[in-house]
Amino acid sequence: MSAMLAERPTVAPSMPGPCPVIETARLVLRPHRMQDADAIVTSLSDFAVARMLTRVPVPYDQEDGRDWLNMVTSAMKPDWHFAITLDGVHVGVASLEVRHGLWHIGYWLNRFYWGKGLMSEAVDAALDRFLMRMPQAEILGGAFADNPASLRLLEARGFQITGVRDVFSKARNTMVPLVESRLSQADFANRHRKS
Repeated sequence: MSAMLAERPTVAPSMPGPCPVIETARLVLRPHRMQDADAIVTSLSDFAVARMLTRVPVPYDQEDGRDWLNMVTSAMKPDWHFAITLDGVHVGVASLEVRHGLWHIGYWLNRFYWGKGLMSEAVDAALDRFLMRMPQAEILGGAFADNPASLRLLEARGFQITGVRDVFSKARNTMVPLVESRLSQADFANRHRKS
């Protein structure tokens, strides 16, 4: 093998590639843009949304939104951070990101769009595409014990509960029980077969 070939960097096979654009029946999931800052700040300034997330501070301001967008639009990480859009309006986020060497799913939706099945549609589409690219990946999920809607969403996608632990919620400024779960491609593929 020549020295040139030996020095050529190789692409890690365990990366999903760039965040795609996905169209569902009602939604377009796309990579974020800096112009999404106002919509993100509006949504995460609502304590009803922020209180269900571990890493969102209260208050959440323009600088927080820009800092987050700078990170997710930099393409420095293999993560997928989808802007969930409905009729062109940014209404939420669904993310698949590497933390501590493991894939995690996270999501939130502007409160005015709750109860319409939009997050289920978005998470299904994101997981389906991700697992096509990363069939061997296991995805960790979690929801606060007092968030039954999120717990049902994860269960309906095939996530299996692995335990409960207390984590710090920045928005609540206290420790909160987090129900942890794990998803394999087989669990996701079999999600509709459960009775």
